[in-house]
Amino acid sequence: MSQSFLSVEGFKKTFGDVVAVDNVSLSLSKGEFLTFLGPSGSGKSTTLYAIAGFDIPTEGDIRIEGKSILSIPSHKRNIGMVFQRYTLFPHLTISENIAFPLRVRRRSAAEISARVKEMIALVRLEGFEHRMPSQLSGGQQQRVALARALAYDPPVLLMDEPLSALDKKLRDDLQIEIRRIHQQTGVTILYVTHDQEEALRLSDRIAVFNHGRIEQIGSGTELYRSPKTRFVAGFVGDSNFLRVEQVSAVGRDEAIITMPDGTLFDKIPLQHSLFGATQTCEIMIRPQSIRLAKDDEIGLEVVVLDVTFLGESVSLYLATKWGETLIMRIPERSMIGSLAQKHIRIAWERNESHLFFS
Repeated sequence: MSQSFLSVEGFKKTFGDVVAVDNVSLSLSKGEFLTFLGPSGSGKSTTLYAIAGFDIPTEGDIRIEGKSILSIPSHKRNIGMVFQRYTLFPHLTISENIAFPLRVRRRSAAEISARVKEMIALVRLEGFEHRMPSQLSGGQQQRVALARALAYDPPVLLMDEPLSALDKKLRDDLQIEIRRIHQQTGVTILYVTHDQEEALRLSDRIAVFNHGRIEQIGSGTELYRSPKTRFVAGFVGDSNFLRVEQVSAVGRDEAIITMPDGTLFDKIPLQHSLFGATQTCEIMIRPQSIRLAKDDEIGLEVVVLDVTFLGESVSLYLATKWGETLIMRIPERSMIGSLAQKHIRIAWERNESHLFFS
């Protein structure tokens, strides 16, 4: 990765006795799209607001191009911000809303006119220049908010759950637009969401927050295929967790596991840094990795509780002999007849499973 453009160093934020964010550090390259992903209350927005200047860190520093910005008030940091609520001025037209931050910065009339026209084209709202915000749909209003935030060419654009108030179709459409605008402008973006699919679609990298800390930072592929913690494994992508009765290390990176019903599986990936004298072990298996076991293959006996048609795929809700449940997802075209209430044997792609110890 190239030299850090924006960095957060040892950021901590407390509210009385409550630690909202605890020792968060990260860095972005210029032009990168980094998403903060995590559940509500995990510290995502608190970290974003500190970068914007709305919150003062209890500890730590925030730097842009190596220079601390903590002493700079929020309105002078020149950072763009897009919120969940569109925060447009209801008494101003679309053009006037986009022009507002340029007028505050005392740009010339010619420059304002040219820039507003450019921003209108960027967000594909030609012909809407003279409309009022109340005459636009939610998705169109958020495009205006995005255009206004980009109008003065900020070095960093912060986006706090900007699509969460929209329905799924609009969210999907605007995700495509945000990705296009990022690629077209090259602006550095920090994006907050609790929607894992949104994070995977938009981001160059994702920082997964949990209880005020970052559990892992990486590309969507890295987080999905190589989760470092149980939380990341459960939060990024669909996951099944099954209890393991016994683990025996084999070589440097493989294990043999014994399930509660006595079934043994070999060639299970093992991270030796996580392996130790622990009391509890679980195996994580993606629903898409599960398949019907071949006749000559070791498989886990389960009963099909329910079958749900999902369009391109079918979900099978399964129960093990010892009472744990899991989901198996198969392509719709492979579904032959009804499997509900039938006993089947399943297997999975071993290299796509992960062991977690606690």
